[in-house]
Amino acid sequence: MLWKRVRLSLEMIKFEHSVFALPFALTGALLAFRQEHAELSFALWKVLWIVVAMVSARSAAMAFNRVLDARIDGRNPRTRMRHLPAGILSRAFVWGFIAVSVGVFCIAAGELNPLCLELAAPALAMVFFYSYTKRFTSLSHLVLGLSLGIAPAAAWIAVTGSLDWRIVWLTAAVMFWTAGFDVIYSCQDYEFDRGEELYSLPRQFGIARALWIAKLFHLMMVGCLAELVAVFGLGWLSVAGIAAVVLLLIYEHRLVKPDDLSRVNAAFFTVNGYVSVLFFLFWAADMFLLRVKV
Repeated sequence: MLWKRVRLSLEMIKFEHSVFALPFALTGALLAFRQEHAELSFALWKVLWIVVAMVSARSAAMAFNRVLDARIDGRNPRTRMRHLPAGILSRAFVWGFIAVSVGVFCIAAGELNPLCLELAAPALAMVFFYSYTKRFTSLSHLVLGLSLGIAPAAAWIAVTGSLDWRIVWLTAAVMFWTAGFDVIYSCQDYEFDRGEELYSLPRQFGIARALWIAKLFHLMMVGCLAELVAVFGLGWLSVAGIAAVVLLLIYEHRLVKPDDLSRVNAAFFTVNGYVSVLFFLFWAADMFLLRVKV
């Protein structure tokens, strides 16, 4: 019975979507390992706890979002069958799931280094804060982006014990990437957001203009990645990785039109999964195969 509810909780938070930001966090870790000339055993240990920290933080944040938005989700035809509004899971159990996830995150942060443990509470506050933002600001998409974008910087801190401002370019890239695809996804709720007086860029500017803003966010992402290549002196494989990202983003935007949102899920889930994974593979190949010094 307990395992079934845990499985339902993982289903509720779309556990498989951890793949979106995790490759970017691992890229931040790889850049740090190259700078630190880390031994393999040290690197593997750090990667293990980085993955645990990131997945547990995301799990806590997603579950918190589901609890906070349960009543709103129940009024939205698109989301009314989610686990909490449909009564598949109880609020008490989900709160327990959040508490366990937070505990695992704090353990992982402590295993990484003292600075990570000190920053654990602010990091959780950041990812929890996002859930409130749609109630008062149309910039909620950027707040979500920042919540995911802190992962590469956090991974850098986990490896080095300090922050190098060069890695913030990767944080910015993830922020704009996430904000862009979240704008696309939120176009589905344009009418509902208007009726509920919830804030989003589609509601504020209309779907057509919001899709152009999403394109702008993704263009800014590409600019941040290009700057990241420059500041770390990376090689041609990293540039090829950016090119692959650009092609995927172009395809993503071609899938969605103001008068046809039928392929939003393909744009949101499938394409962005490929973006993050291909990005990591190209950049990891650059650092390992070409042995670029950072």
